Amino acid sequence: MATSTAPGTMSGPEMVELTKRHTIFEWSAQSKVDPIPVARAKGSYFWTPEGKRFLDFNSQLMCTNTGHSHPHIVKAIQEQAATLAYANPFMATEPRARLGAKLAELTPGDIDVFFFTNGGAEANENAIKIARMFTGRHKIAVRYRAYHGGTAGAITLTGDPRRWAAEPGIPGVIRIPDFHRWGKKDPEPVEDVLRETEDVIMYEGPKTIAAIIVEPVVGTNGILIPPDGYMQGLREICDRHGILLVADEVMAGFGRTGRWFSVDHWGIVPDLICMAKGLTSAYVQLGAVGMRRHIADHFRDNVFYGGLTYNSHPLGCATALATIEVYEQEGLIEAAAKKGELMSGLLADLYAKHPSVGAVRNIGLFGIVELVRSRDPYTTLAPYNGTSDEMAALGRHFREEGLYTLVRWANFYTNPPLTISEDELREGFGIIDRGLTKVDAALA
Repeated sequence: MATSTAPGTMSGPEMVELTKRHTIFEWSAQSKVDPIPVARAKGSYFWTPEGKRFLDFNSQLMCTNTGHSHPHIVKAIQEQAATLAYANPFMATEPRARLGAKLAELTPGDIDVFFFTNGGAEANENAIKIARMFTGRHKIAVRYRAYHGGTAGAITLTGDPRRWAAEPGIPGVIRIPDFHRWGKKDPEPVEDVLRETEDVIMYEGPKTIAAIIVEPVVGTNGILIPPDGYMQGLREICDRHGILLVADEVMAGFGRTGRWFSVDHWGIVPDLICMAKGLTSAYVQLGAVGMRRHIADHFRDNVFYGGLTYNSHPLGCATALATIEVYEQEGLIEAAAKKGELMSGLLADLYAKHPSVGAVRNIGLFGIVELVRSRDPYTTLAPYNGTSDEMAALGRHFREEGLYTLVRWANFYTNPPLTISEDELREGFGIIDRGLTKVDAALA
């Protein structure tokens, strides 16, 4: 029997069968994937075609910050598509003009010029280009506990195992120390990390290093929150050596941490800032790399060697403007900070109740739970780049009870939409609490 392809008529099993047959799923052996079929979404929830409801506790990939199907953003997309669906990047459009001006108001310090891309990886790719063209240097310093995207340059910047299959990658990438090492509950002393960073710079040659690129708050590698003094120390090191500091705010930006950008927590201004995800709440693909005025001025008389067919796409720019209006009109940045305090309490309750919880971390609505076999000695419930029977069982529990979140290695994440209600937040933590009770029993 032929499979129906008319919109809105497929069953969940039909969706799964056809997508597995004709498409490739990322970061997976295809025989192992077991996708959730999704038919519709609203607010903090999404549904399968058969009506099973999931609470989206990860904002999909930490990106649907305004929740699903927000009417103001949907309307803006519809109106822009009907007015001007595309213009090539050598043209000026109203959405492009308005978005550049608006972002200049929101970004730190004198960052007020932007190059628009299709997403976060391309923003980081172009940050590499800009840093090299502006400084005339070629090396880029990055950390191991980092993810910067799946394209050729961004995956080389990435420190975690997702880069292994792409190596040797682009030349000129060097590694500086992490402020929080794998398998440790707490961060390293700031003074030690900065001193070791200075050592790497000395060994590599400061005048060969164009940029240091970091996620100020590390995302999928652990929701790692830098101790106070670390980001300020990096800024001082970069200033002293003429190195550009690049903040990858693709995941942490646009309210996720309770501020517009995570660097705002430490009062520093990066030279370049990369964004995507929350920029449009992922309703339409769009990324951007912002730069300080003196860097942009370099390209007044020097060619900017970069380009994309969809650079400054009017549909993406219009979506971003509507998304920013939602953040402002509904007070979502402030709400994320307030709900982050509630999340901190709920995470602390999990730590107090469940011996399988080794560490909890959050800043705003950017949170994680790290599971252990033992708190002392600190032994994670799954190895680096691996899983365990207990973590797999916990993932199944979440799915059975209708909680969607990312379960990775010994961690699972608590990154709901900024629009989530307190009742919905408690609903998610109730499901988590029941799952951890099962993990405790299995370990006992």
